[in-house]
Amino acid sequence: MARRKSSTLTEAELRLMHVVWEKGSATAGDVLEALPNNPAAAYSTVVTTLRILEEKGYLRHTKEGRAFVYHPVVDRSEASRSAVRHLVQRFFNDSPELLVLNVLKDERMDAAELKRLKKLIEESERKQS
Repeated sequence: MARRKSSTLTEAELRLMHVVWEKGSATAGDVLEALPNNPAAAYSTVVTTLRILEEKGYLRHTKEGRAFVYHPVVDRSEASRSAVRHLVQRFFNDSPELLVLNVLKDERMDAAELKRLKKLIEESERKQS
């Protein structure tokens, strides 16, 4: 049975998306050149992954000469929100509260981070009132 394609970004896809987001647009060669050499990626793997990202709706391409130039369709913040929604659905029973409680309980947050979080919660409460 074929494995179901994920609508979220895999680790390999995210590495390539970071390059395209940073550059604004890029060819497969540009992406390959920008990737770290540990581990080195093959050109064919980069091309295949860029096509998958296009199928998933994260990229589109234009043709410039013989090269395909890939452009982001989904910005970084939108991809982050989508990943968090997926995480909340998959691991926290579709409850953002459970995610936040888990982070507060298990992660080390300093006083400044807790203060910023409290301020964001208060702002959110004011918007809902």
